[in-house]
Order: sequence, then C-alpha cells, then structure tokens
Amino acid sequence: MNENQSTETEQPEDPNVASAEEMDAGDQAQAMAEEVARWRDLALRTAADFDNFRKRVAREREEAVRFGNQDLLEQLIPILDNFEMGMMAAASDTSSMIYIGMDMVRKQFNEFLSQQGVEEIVALHAAFDPNMHEAVSEEVSAEHAPGTVVRVLRRGFRLRDRLLRPANVVVAKAQEESAQ
Repeated sequence: MNENQSTETEQPEDPNVASAEEMDAGDQAQAMAEEVARWRDLALRTAADFDNFRKRVAREREEAVRFGNQDLLEQLIPILDNFEMGMMAAASDTSSMIYIGMDMVRKQFNEFLSQQGVEEIVALHAAFDPNMHEAVSEEVSAEHAPGTVVRVLRRGFRLRDRLLRPANVVVAKAQEESAQ
C-alpha cells in the first residue's frame, strides 16, 4: 500500500517550476562567479600593495644605512673648520713637531670623512650653483666671468648625493658701466 500511496501523491513535474529553479541556480552561479572575481581582485590588489610596501621598506632601510651618520658628520664639520684654522696658524713653522702631528691628524680626519662618503664641494673658479653654494657677497672682478666663484669663505660638503653644508662663497659680478 505504501507504494501505491507514494505513486498517487507524486505529481507530474511542472515545466515552469523547473525553469525557475534553474534560473535560481544560474543566478547563484553568476553571483558566486562575481564573488570569486571580487575576492581574486582583492587578493591581487593586496599582493601588489604588500609588494610596494616591501620595496618601500627596503628603500628606507638602504637610505638609513647610507645616511644614518649624517647628524654626526654635520657636527664634525665645524670641528674640522676650527682644526684647519689651527693648521693655518701653525703653518708658520712647517718643520715643527706640532705642525707635523696636526697634519697627520688632518689627513686621518679627511680619510675618515672620505670613507664615510663625505666630499668637499668644489667651488673656487666654478660657476655659482645655488644648490651647492651660498653667496655671501659679490665683488667686481675683471679676471672672472660674472657668476663665477671668486673666493671660498667656508668650505661646503655633501654626503654622497645629499648636501651637508653649502660652501659660503664670494661671486664675481659684472663691472658697472660708468654714466657719462
């Protein structure tokens, strides 16, 4: 009897109901495909952001290594200036042991700065460069072209490609025409 009852209760399939279920399945598949595409895009963006972050951190680490001692070197440069003034005062007797000892210290100091990547800015007789030189004054010069550095009052230095201190210079200017 159970078999008869189950057969009697079964209804023939309605074609409209089946297509609605298929449409729901199709909509679900499309929604899932869109969700997968959205997550794939998010994963790709996140991977790209992480790669950019890694590159930025590596670049910042490299700069920290290259320029980490910049503050120390900026503080040493005025000491070098004072030492150079002492050398000029002692230059009256270049055979004295004091001058010879100071000269050895100066060479060691310059070698140390060179090893750290510090270079003196070449300024004398060069064209004035506002990025590397600080013009303290101008003077008329017949032997130098206008805009040329005539004298260096204080040496300038750079650490690799960064300016530590600009050179203080005197720049030549054109002779003024006298009014007649």
